[in-house]
Amino acid sequence: MTDVVIIGAGALGTAIARELSKYEVSVVVVDKNEDIGGDASKSNSGIIHTGYDASPGTLESRLVAAANPMYDKLTKDLDVPFIRCGAILTAVSEDEHELMPELLRKSHKNNVFDVEMVTPLQAQKLEPHISPNVKSGIFIPRESIIDPFALVVAYAENAVMNGVRFKLSTKVIDIHVNNGKITEVVTDKGVIPTKFVINAAGLFSDEIAKMVGQCDFTVHPRKGQFYILEKDISYNIRRILLPVPTKLSKGKLASPTTHGNMLIGPTAEDLENKEDHTVTSEGLEEIIESVRRLLPEASPKDAITEYCGLRPVRTPEGYNIEASHEVKGYIGVTGVRSTGITASASIAVYVADILADEGLELKKKENFNPYRISIPRFNELSWKEKDELIKQNPLYGHVICRCETVTEGQIIEAIHRPIGAKSLDAIKRRLWAGAGRCQGGFCSPRIVEILARELKVPAEKITKNEPGSEILYGPNR
Repeated sequence: MTDVVIIGAGALGTAIARELSKYEVSVVVVDKNEDIGGDASKSNSGIIHTGYDASPGTLESRLVAAANPMYDKLTKDLDVPFIRCGAILTAVSEDEHELMPELLRKSHKNNVFDVEMVTPLQAQKLEPHISPNVKSGIFIPRESIIDPFALVVAYAENAVMNGVRFKLSTKVIDIHVNNGKITEVVTDKGVIPTKFVINAAGLFSDEIAKMVGQCDFTVHPRKGQFYILEKDISYNIRRILLPVPTKLSKGKLASPTTHGNMLIGPTAEDLENKEDHTVTSEGLEEIIESVRRLLPEASPKDAITEYCGLRPVRTPEGYNIEASHEVKGYIGVTGVRSTGITASASIAVYVADILADEGLELKKKENFNPYRISIPRFNELSWKEKDELIKQNPLYGHVICRCETVTEGQIIEAIHRPIGAKSLDAIKRRLWAGAGRCQGGFCSPRIVEILARELKVPAEKITKNEPGSEILYGPNR
C-alpha cells in the first residue's frame, strides 16, 4: 500500500514529492510523459516572482510572497542556478505612468514592500538599454531568474534520494473510490493501491478530477510563445524588463537567463487543443512589436530559436488547493498558472499540511538528506577545475556540444542520474547541449550514439522526446 500517489511530475508534483520525502511515508509520482517537467514547467520564463502584482488577499498572493525568500536556501541545497537580478516595471506611455502609484500600493498590499518608484534617469542607470521613452518605473529587487528545468530535476532527484518512486511514461486511466475513500490509482502499467491522491496534473487536472467526480471547473491552455536570443549581443540586459500587466497576462517581457541568453515573450493565446505547441509567425511578430516598447534594440535577427509553453488556465480562475469533502484522500492542486515555478516551494509545504489535517501521519525522517549536487557545469569551471575533473574522468575532456561546451562525461552522468535522461530533449534540458547557436546540428548525432550505447538500445530507438519522435529510421548501408 502506497501512502500518497502524486499525479503529475512538473514543478508542483516534484516539489510536493521532495517535501513529503522528509517524512516516513511512501510516495509514488506518476506521469504520462517520458521525462519529468510536465508541460508548463519545462517551457516558461524562468522567473521567481515576488507576487507584487497578484490579486491582494488571494491564496496565490500568500503563497508566492511566502515562496520567494525560500529560494536563497533551496537553490543552495539543491545546487540550482539562481540569480537575484531584480526587475523594472516599465511605464512607456502616459497612461502607464499614471498607473505606477496604484501598482506600488498593490505591491504593498501583497506584502512586497522592498519596491521603489524610479525616475527615467534612475531606470536607465539600472538598465542602460531600456527604452528612452520610459516615463517612470518600479524597481523590484527580489524578482529573480532560475533555470526552471534544473529546479524540477533537482526536486525529483532529491526526492528519489530520499525514497520517492517515479513512474514515467505511465498514464493514469482511472481512480477507484470505495465507501467515499480513495483506494487505488489505475494506470496503463498496473494498479497502485493508495490512501491519498494529489492531483498536480496541470493542463490535464480536470480530466483527473473527473475520475473521482470532483470536477467543478474546466482547464484550457493559454499558449505563450518565446524567442531565445543569442548570448553575445550588444544590448544584453542585466535586469528583467516588465511591461505593465493586463488582466489577461503579465505581458511580454525581456529577461536575462541563467545561461546567459536573453528571453523575450510570451504571447497569451487562449486555445482548446492541449497538444498545440506550434510557434507562429504572427505570435513572434507580436512579441517583437511589444518588447521593442521596453527594449528598442530587440531583433529577431538575434534569435537562435523559438518555443512555446501551454499554461493551464482554470475556470473559475485562481489557485484552488484543497482536500475534497466528498472523497476522502483526494487533494486537488489546480488553477496554478504563471507563478507555478515560484510557488512550487511553498505549495509543497501547504499540501503537506493539508495531508496532515486529513489524517496522514507525518513523522520526520532522521536520515533525510536535503542536499543534492548537480552535474558539474563544465563551461563554468576554471581551467584548474577542468583539468582536475578530466584527470578523474577523461571523458570530461571530450567536448560533444561545442556551442555550450558540454562534454561526454556530463552526458553519461545525466543518463545515469536518479531520474536519468533517455532522449535528446532530456539531455538538452539538463545540460543545455543542443541549445546553442547551431541548435544541435553538430552534437545531436553524437548524443544519439551516446544515449544508445549507455541505454543499451539500438540507435533507432532514441527519440527527441516521446515515442513517435525517433531520430533515425535505420541504417542506410
